[in-house]
Amino acid sequence: QVQLVESGGGLVQAGGSLRLSCAASGRTFSSYTMAWFRQAPGKEREFVAAIGGWSDGRTRYSNSVRGRFTIPRDNARNSMSLQMNSLKPEDTAVYYCAADSSGIFRASYFQEDEYEYWGQGTQVTVSS
Repeated sequence: QVQLVESGGGLVQAGGSLRLSCAASGRTFSSYTMAWFRQAPGKEREFVAAIGGWSDGRTRYSNSVRGRFTIPRDNARNSMSLQMNSLKPEDTAVYYCAADSSGIFRASYFQEDEYEYWGQGTQVTVSS
């Protein structure tokens, strides 16, 4: 069983930055594909970013955040982050950390169904 705990959400002005963290349990964390999703009020949950496990380390971003967000991970600390810069009001959402323990960076990395473990979410609010 893998447990994921997000932290770092809060209120920030447009143009500002925020860093979310995801702490994970699990002895083989380094093999997990990790991802961030978000859900805005009244909308479906959507993919934000993903990073491969092992030495793969490939990253993928949604079009809406590419160039503004990065998804570093620290395998020694079983943690992953989402560095969010140049925030916009439309980035306001609950952000979720997700893990795929298969050890494979799937072509469907952007689909929720590929991730079997989820955190509880952390609120990010960007004011205009």
